[in-house]
Amino acid sequence: MENNGRVVELELKEFGLTGAVPAELGRLSALMDLNLGGNQLTLLPAEIGQLASLESLELGYNELTSVPVEIWQLASLEGLYLGGNQLTSVPAEIGQLTSLEDLSLEANRLTSVPTEIGQLTSLTQLDLRDNQLTSVPAEIWRLTSLTYLNLNDNQLTSVPAEIRQLTSLRELWLSANHLTSVPAEIWQLAALVKLSVTENQLTSVPAEIWQLTSLTELYLHGNQLTSVPAEIGQLTSLTALSLYDNQLTSVPAEIGQIRSLVKLSLHGNRLTSLPAEIGQLRALVEFELDRNLLTSVPAEIGHLTSLTELSLHGNQLTSVPSEIGQLTSLGELSLSGNQLTSVPAAMRELEAAGCYMDLDLDSDPEPEPEEEEGEPLDFDLFD
Repeated sequence: MENNGRVVELELKEFGLTGAVPAELGRLSALMDLNLGGNQLTLLPAEIGQLASLESLELGYNELTSVPVEIWQLASLEGLYLGGNQLTSVPAEIGQLTSLEDLSLEANRLTSVPTEIGQLTSLTQLDLRDNQLTSVPAEIWRLTSLTYLNLNDNQLTSVPAEIRQLTSLRELWLSANHLTSVPAEIWQLAALVKLSVTENQLTSVPAEIWQLTSLTELYLHGNQLTSVPAEIGQLTSLTALSLYDNQLTSVPAEIGQIRSLVKLSLHGNRLTSLPAEIGQLRALVEFELDRNLLTSVPAEIGHLTSLTELSLHGNQLTSVPSEIGQLTSLGELSLSGNQLTSVPAAMRELEAAGCYMDLDLDSDPEPEPEEEEGEPLDFDLFD
């Protein structure tokens, strides 16, 4: 893109560039947006520091092991994207980029972040996922303009109480670390809409977390949780709740109060039953219950008429309620790996409507008989 004959935008993403960027790049003094991402660049020239008008610099997913110190002089920079390189450190000079709003350093080899990052008071998005961080500087918790913070796939063992200072935060990602707890102060993040603490070592979550009533997505799967408190029913804005691969033996009846839920993942736990209140989740589209210890399913499941996917495989079911036949939106029903000896004839309409049914039985059971106009049913579920 040109402005009065001067280049202001240069897009060379995934252009097959290798090696060093030519020094002549520094002559494009009007350049505001430079995208060199997705190449195989190994070296940037010092002349890049001459691009005084630059507001966005995309260098992600190259082969950079360092960046020239001159980059830290680009005072107009609002977006800096260095993810997917081979950086092992970030210099203290990063603190000079006081106009920066978006900083991506994901998928590098960072073991630390300089304290000067706390000087980036305009920062709204910070992506540090997939590095080797064991801690982050306390100064990060002073970035009160942050709305997005991603620390997934690091080696963090704790999160300090000071996280409560990030009162603008809308998304917090802490998955795949070594966390054994979450600070109670997290409840003060009243603006939070997405929270992910998956694949850690949590045995419980603080009761205060259930006060985050703005949450729309909560991901806690892959931990060691043994229970979910009744207070979960307070999260009435949730559309997605993921609790799979924990050690839950039950879920509270109050889960039925989360009427906005669209996806509920409870598979890979130790559930033996479900509360009848589950039938109140009328907005539910995906319901995953496979790999539990369920011996029955409440008839109220027939109220979930928005369901398109229902997975119950790998349980201990010997029967399923005929009310499943009321789930006319179902596109997929998985019942394999149970102990079923029969299936309700009412399910014939589901198959006829195109619902894929996975029963995975050694021999085809006869459907449970239902009289219709005095004639025997002619119904083979497995055609």
